Amino acid sequence: MDAREFLGLQATHNPMRWYLEVVPGICTDGRFLFGGCGLGAAIESLERATGRPVVWAVAQYLSHARPPDIVDIDVTVAVTGHQTTQARAVAHVGDREILTVNAALGTREVPWSGQWVAMPEVPVPDACPARTRVVTVDDSVAQRFEMRLAVGRDLAHYDGTRGDGHAALWARVPDDLEMSAATLAILGDYVPFGVGQALGEFVSGRSLDNTVRVCSLVPTEWVLIDVQVHAIEHGFGHGEVNLWAEHGTLLATAGQTCVVRPRDDAPVVRP
Repeated sequence: MDAREFLGLQATHNPMRWYLEVVPGICTDGRFLFGGCGLGAAIESLERATGRPVVWAVAQYLSHARPPDIVDIDVTVAVTGHQTTQARAVAHVGDREILTVNAALGTREVPWSGQWVAMPEVPVPDACPARTRVVTVDDSVAQRFEMRLAVGRDLAHYDGTRGDGHAALWARVPDDLEMSAATLAILGDYVPFGVGQALGEFVSGRSLDNTVRVCSLVPTEWVLIDVQVHAIEHGFGHGEVNLWAEHGTLLATAGQTCVVRPRDDAPVVRP
């Protein structure tokens, strides 16, 4: 299964327009389109419209889409070079814009490659406890990935004591889901998780943006979502995510800002 099928992205007669039915399986526990799924759908649309792989993509999140909304995604190619394309995708529900994505796509054959960062030392997935979540529903995108807490605190241990800003989750990719830029976009939207870990408090974090930079697409059963929160000021949290294959290959990096708010509902903790 590719990311297009996982997300439910559909083609139209126009190769520059795609559409997405918003269903619970691509939504947050709060019943709105998960930002990573929105960016993933835009990336899939861009790659299929241009015939080139995404190098980087940045999403600006503008509004929510909720079931049973239909999201239309319109692709515009700004510049096409011999090896690189610059393009954008605008997702909207009717006249209401949901997110805008700018991206560069392409592949360049050069003799240089390398990796200058190392995956942090964390316990293997089987040695990590299952992640617990604050949830109110039984069907959301979170249920489609098995997640284990590699670095950080269980929600039951949130007591207002601040952490060091570093947290990490192992995420098991479904057996039939291929590794792609869109898959990594879904897994890269986890700075809000890190914000709660940094504060040691039940807070919500609505994504304002997400930038994904794709490094290597290699097969891996588990992906390490390695989150570093840089700062929380003026009601906004800023941080980055490194996505690692089990054997230490850097798959992608992501950077994100989110709105930090106190939760106004009583937490219900489930695995």
